[in-house]
Amino acid sequence: MWLAKWSLVLAAIALGAVLLGWVIAKLWVIVLPVLLAIVVCTVLWPPTRAMTKRRVPPAAAAATTLVLFIAVVAGIVAGIVPSVVNQAPELANRATEGINTIQDWLRGPPINLQDEQINEGIHIIITKVQESGTAIASGVFTGVSTAGSLLITLGLVLVLSFFFIKDGPRFIPWLHSVSGGRAGYHLEAVLVRMWDTLGGFIRTQALVSLIDAVFIGAGLLILGVPLAPVLAILTFIGGFIPIVGAFVAGALAVLVALVANGLTTAVIVLIIIIAVQQIEGNVLQPVLQSKSMKLHAVVVLLSVAAGGAVFGIVGAFLAVPTAAVIAVMLRYIGEQIDLRSSEAAADETSPDDEDLDEDDADGVTVDESAVSRTTD
Repeated sequence: MWLAKWSLVLAAIALGAVLLGWVIAKLWVIVLPVLLAIVVCTVLWPPTRAMTKRRVPPAAAAATTLVLFIAVVAGIVAGIVPSVVNQAPELANRATEGINTIQDWLRGPPINLQDEQINEGIHIIITKVQESGTAIASGVFTGVSTAGSLLITLGLVLVLSFFFIKDGPRFIPWLHSVSGGRAGYHLEAVLVRMWDTLGGFIRTQALVSLIDAVFIGAGLLILGVPLAPVLAILTFIGGFIPIVGAFVAGALAVLVALVANGLTTAVIVLIIIIAVQQIEGNVLQPVLQSKSMKLHAVVVLLSVAAGGAVFGIVGAFLAVPTAAVIAVMLRYIGEQIDLRSSEAAADETSPDDEDLDEDDADGVTVDESAVSRTTD
């Protein structure tokens, strides 16, 4: 009976999870811009709050912050595009030279491969790369193409971000008034914790990723690796996908250094990346990361894998913040369960105390009656 009971409970939970996933998939056109806007708001809210404290109107503060954010992003894109366009032909030529060098090495001892075997292997590699490129491209635009176009989704994210940072402080009091006193209290408490955790995570990851990008980018510039600014920006973006993003960005930087500058430079780049990431993982994150945000590495990996498998690269990006928010909710539920258990334990002991008080009171009454009769 115990096993049957918990089997039904687990089946109900699994059914609820499947139903929730189905609803999110159907409403992904709406859910994706909302989630991305919330992530953007965690970055834009501190400067907006600072301006509103100086009596700047909320609409003006939100608009100013959003315009500055767009200007920074546009400036970064405008800065890296010419670099990519100018250095791409040279990088392609170096890649061709590197492939020819590898072919000559494979033809010689001790491998001694034939040209047919080499060509077949190259064909297999090219096919795999093309398939991976298609998968990556589809993963990047998973959920975005359903919105009509990337521009529409980005526009919706910006509009939602403006209203969120302008009217955000009014949301929780409004939700509290709508949901009632008791439910509103719990919703307010857990949403405030979620917001603090999410904001701390995004800002900390941004700072850590920026430090990684600066040091790795500086190393690439000193070594003369092509596309160093682009690789530094990719390192910054990859930092928001823990473990996996840093590995992919580092591997790409080493590959570019190998193709463009040779084996020695690639080894030096690899050493720089490993050193920076070790400092990040062992020094920066433990110091900067909020204690409430700590998640086990297994949870992070499984979250990234699940998010990437279901929703592509966007899912991998949102996986860890989602896991952190869920962890906050579970901690709050655990606290409420412990609180109610302690209250129930107190209620169980209170009747005995009341009976004891009543017995004592009865004893005093009897004694007073006896004294009264004796006096009479």
